[in-house]
Amino acid sequence: MDILQFMQLVYAGSDAERRKLRFMYSQSGIQQRYSVIGDYSKPVHDWKFYPQSENLEPFPSLEQRMTLFNKYAPQLSVDAIRDSLNSVHSHKEVTHLITVSCTGMSAPGLDLQVMELMDFGKNIFRTSVNFMGCYAALHALKLADAICKAEKGAQVVIVCTELCTLHFQREGTLDNITSSLLFGDGSAALLITGEDSDLPGLYIDGFYSEIIAKGKRDMAWELSSSGFLMTLSGYVPELIEEDFKAIVQRAIGSEQIEDISHWCMHPGGKRILEAVSKSTGIENEAFKHSYNVLQQYGNLSSASIVFVLKEVLQQKTAIPKLFGAAFGPGLTVETFTAHR
Repeated sequence: MDILQFMQLVYAGSDAERRKLRFMYSQSGIQQRYSVIGDYSKPVHDWKFYPQSENLEPFPSLEQRMTLFNKYAPQLSVDAIRDSLNSVHSHKEVTHLITVSCTGMSAPGLDLQVMELMDFGKNIFRTSVNFMGCYAALHALKLADAICKAEKGAQVVIVCTELCTLHFQREGTLDNITSSLLFGDGSAALLITGEDSDLPGLYIDGFYSEIIAKGKRDMAWELSSSGFLMTLSGYVPELIEEDFKAIVQRAIGSEQIEDISHWCMHPGGKRILEAVSKSTGIENEAFKHSYNVLQQYGNLSSASIVFVLKEVLQQKTAIPKLFGAAFGPGLTVETFTAHR
């Protein structure tokens, strides 16, 4: 509700527009989100990033936004990695680092900053997955799995850090309003090893990726001088409802959808999760971890599915068959299967 006040000030010029925006927020399934920018929950006279003016002029440039990314993203990433290693696994044993983000880029970039802050070895293998959107964590997981299969003793850290709220846009388009309603900031990390371990986790079984070509322009992410611009068509849930069940079936082959014991779905939005439920015929309760993450954090782009995975892993029960999926520009559907 604090964020809503900021959005009404910028987007809603009339009482009718303010009521419409309030209704959208009340129906979003989101209770709270996080941001590195404090302005969203403060009165105008306390704003520090945005100008204290009616039209937000001069509107923050891309350079200003990247300055904040370089300030906050490295330490958030380190906090996430330390939380992932949980004091039981030495950072000195890490051989590979994969950084993931679609909300900030520079060179030298986040990978080198994290390497230095974590005191990883100077010879550590580093690579970055940039600008792939909400499915990027699974793309990174696929890379880490390939590395572990190819290199004996590999221990790969993936860290997904997204500062989505840096890219707020003031024009009251449906894309901008929807993005400002859904996205929050967050960071999450995983450790992937190629050897058996006593650490709690999952065994990766496989990956499957597919493009829904007819949705190519319905989800997009592009650079501009005033930040990154999101295209998020209202048609996306319909595309997912229409095609997702068939994609799941192709991903699991001869197995049955009913055999999936746990679902790890990217919480792209309430309508996305509802579309998945309608497409597969699986009750909403099966996606409770995704709904919880959406409620508590909003959409964190690539970090979201890792937040969901953490909730799943906190259950102390067996996980015979987990199916995970995330959606992104393209319209790309990236999936994985695992068990414990």
